[in-house]
Amino acid sequence: MSRAYTGGCACGAIRYEISAEPLVMNDCQCRDCQRKSGTGHGSYLTFADKRNVKLEGEAKHWDIVSDSGNVKTRAFCPSCGSPVYLTFSATPDLFTVHAGSLDDPSQYKPQLVTYNVRGYAWDHVDPTLRKFDRMPSA
Repeated sequence: MSRAYTGGCACGAIRYEISAEPLVMNDCQCRDCQRKSGTGHGSYLTFADKRNVKLEGEAKHWDIVSDSGNVKTRAFCPSCGSPVYLTFSATPDLFTVHAGSLDDPSQYKPQLVTYNVRGYAWDHVDPTLRKFDRMPSA
């Protein structure tokens, strides 16, 4: 790994540092990600082991049932409202950060698109990326 992934919310109340490479970087076009982002998709980096994450600050959490039927917990800053990370009840070791929360967003290099079946023609994701109608199995 060349350098840690660092980031946080817009006001700086929540900060993270991750000393590992992500398992996957993806754009998700599910309806929840569309609503959360206010646009056609969300962009994420998912890490295999949350023990590699240094987290500072207190996030507000919101649980929802994802398209797969599993509970996902969205974490956002209670001061500025920025979405910062997600965790998943079905895979508790995973830690996912929003690409927009990175200090250096150029570290985000999408590899695939999930829930492409929910995408809109006006949401132009990279046409060269592999697309999945749902969440691919591990």
